[in-house]
Amino acid sequence: MKLIVAIIKPFKLDEVRTALTELGIDGMTATDVKGFGRQKGHTEVYRGAEYAVNFLPKVKIEVAVSDDKADAVVAALEATAKTGSIGDGKIFVSSLEQSIRIRTGESGDEAL
Repeated sequence: MKLIVAIIKPFKLDEVRTALTELGIDGMTATDVKGFGRQKGHTEVYRGAEYAVNFLPKVKIEVAVSDDKADAVVAALEATAKTGSIGDGKIFVSSLEQSIRIRTGESGDEAL
C-alpha cells in the first residue's frame, strides 16, 4: 500500500477529485494548508498599505491506495493539478504499512 500526499493549488481540487474518482478511488482527505517554496509568496495592498504574503494558500490531498493503483494516481494528480506555472505543488509517495477500517475491522487493501 502507498500513501500519496499532494500539495496543489486550491482551484484545482475539484478537477483532481474528478480524476481520482474516475480511477476508482473511493475516498481522499483534503485539508486547507499554507506554505511556500520557490514561489516565495507575493505582495498585496490592503487599505493603501503594501504587505508581504509569505505563506500562500494550498490544498493538501492524502490518498491511501494499493500498490497497483499508485502509479495511475500519481499520473492523474500530476496531469490534473498542473498549470505550468510556478507554485503548482508537489506529490509525495510513501509506503503504508497497514490500514484498518474502524467500523468493520477490515485491514490491508480491503480497508482502503
